[in-house]
Amino acid sequence: MVYAAHFAGAVLACYLTAQVLTRSTWTYRSPRVAIVCWQAVGLALGLAAIGLPLALGLGPYGTGVGTALLRLVSGELPPGFGPAHVAFVAGGFGVGAVLIGTTVTCGLRAIRAQRRHRDLLNLVARDDPAAPGALVLDHPSAAAYCLPGVRPTVVVSAGTLSLLDRPQLAAVLSHERAHADERHDLVLLPFTALCRALPWAAWVRAARATVALLVEMRADDKARRQHLDGPLAAALLRFASAPSRVTPAGALGVADTELDARVQRLLTAGRPARVRGTLALVVAATLVALTVSLFLA
Repeated sequence: MVYAAHFAGAVLACYLTAQVLTRSTWTYRSPRVAIVCWQAVGLALGLAAIGLPLALGLGPYGTGVGTALLRLVSGELPPGFGPAHVAFVAGGFGVGAVLIGTTVTCGLRAIRAQRRHRDLLNLVARDDPAAPGALVLDHPSAAAYCLPGVRPTVVVSAGTLSLLDRPQLAAVLSHERAHADERHDLVLLPFTALCRALPWAAWVRAARATVALLVEMRADDKARRQHLDGPLAAALLRFASAPSRVTPAGALGVADTELDARVQRLLTAGRPARVRGTLALVVAATLVALTVSLFLA
């Protein structure tokens, strides 16, 4: 039961850390650090959620989960190991199967959506010197997005070309290339899967929305290194005032999340939150190390 209590404490610690990260504003100044923290917390939470029922089921062994599983597989059954313990062990594997299966399912759905849209682009999109390195769709709505994958594609609409001037468009294209370079679709995938696995958990949806915003801010930071803050902020404001915006399924769009917060961040100078970021990294790393050690102890 000691190991089960530790796993339960790890689940609680991950939940509380997620709540703190969701409410924190220092993450806006250091989105890359915050994204790493979120990934670590998500990994620790998944491991702890699997380990808790396993530890309850393997309690009669009086040892760590990893060692107890090896003894169980070898056919060694301790005194007192009964149907209830078998049910807990099965529940632990069931939790793992749900988490892995949901992640794989979400990934396959995204790949299928991206493939369908890429086939459509091959038919209707065109190259345009006004948007170097991107494909242009002849559509009046404002659209600028990255279609991720092995061969990522940046797409803008004809409506975007008429909406933005040249410096603004260059900043937006850099933003979308940042999504492709850092594979932000894979960053969001586990949180999308967790939302699908736990649709009733409001805090999970809030965590996913927070990570999505941080991903956009990270791409903003990559773009602002090559361009001034003004053109990117002006482009976001123009997207905000556009009558309609379009981002297809499986893509990452420049105007998908909280434009006002991102514009305010671009226009307000702020230093990276080094101290809070370091503390958050230490906490997140400790959570991962704790859950892994509980399996290996």
